[in-house]
Amino acid sequence: MKTLIVAGALAAAFGLSSPTAAQYPAKPVRIIMPFPAGAADTVARIVAQPLSQVLGQPVLVDNKPGADGAIAAELAAKSAPDGYTLLWAGSTQMLGVPILRKNPPYDPLADFAPITRVTKLAFFLVVHPSVPAKTPLELIDYARANPGKLNYASGNMPGVLAAAQLISIGKLEMVHVPYKGDSLAIPDLLNARVHMMFGTGGVTAPLVKEGKLRALATLLPARSSLLPDVPTMIEAGMPQLSVVNWGGLFGPAKMPKEIVERISREVNAILKRPEVRGQLEKQGAEPAGSTPAEFAAFLKQQLADWGKAAREAGLKPE
Repeated sequence: MKTLIVAGALAAAFGLSSPTAAQYPAKPVRIIMPFPAGAADTVARIVAQPLSQVLGQPVLVDNKPGADGAIAAELAAKSAPDGYTLLWAGSTQMLGVPILRKNPPYDPLADFAPITRVTKLAFFLVVHPSVPAKTPLELIDYARANPGKLNYASGNMPGVLAAAQLISIGKLEMVHVPYKGDSLAIPDLLNARVHMMFGTGGVTAPLVKEGKLRALATLLPARSSLLPDVPTMIEAGMPQLSVVNWGGLFGPAKMPKEIVERISREVNAILKRPEVRGQLEKQGAEPAGSTPAEFAAFLKQQLADWGKAAREAGLKPE
């Protein structure tokens, strides 16, 4: 008996795999999704389906939208760190809420275990065709010549920050019209009640292809396969903005390392499948992939970049 007690103490002290981690998963896994049904929800399900197959248990996507995703993120942070409740989150939840809110309900570094960065999301600067600008520099010139006459939409926090950076760079005077999602801004953008927006590719790219909107640049560091003729900001003669729109998987803090690494390995392998890549690209997403350590370092750097950009653009927590 004493031998068993000592062995158990040593296993706990040195963090050896527990039976729970060794048997994982023994029941369905839930991914809390901070968005309603739509492009982001579809992207998560594209990954969740093959993940169910390799884990041998259902992986269920549970939509909990609201408050820029803070409701979902807080719920995940307070869940048991056993690997059965995960969080799909991106720039808005892990960067925008902590930086642009006075009292964020969670700490993105302390309250979560980064698992893997899953996607890079195409993000475009688009304008209504009535705006006589075909490049970001022409847009700046036009906005300067018409102070206060251009309205810009935002449907998410990356869009808010990107527009604030552009306005700061160009020293522009424009009117901000916020919406609770890119898709909700589209009717007003198509009718020229608002004139420009930084929007996700899944929403904006089809309208650009139809000629209903004009894309001036992508915020990705390389051109997007969704709109390969659209230049990057640097190619268009502009500085690269700090906003990178992405999606990734997190668990609650103190989630067992073995489970974090298992899920990370499985998701990264899934992202290499050609059929998965093809499905993601149709939704305006590109596979990313990372180790947990790489994802943690990426998140830390993004927080620093977003904080600096927000200060320089004059954005204050509200």
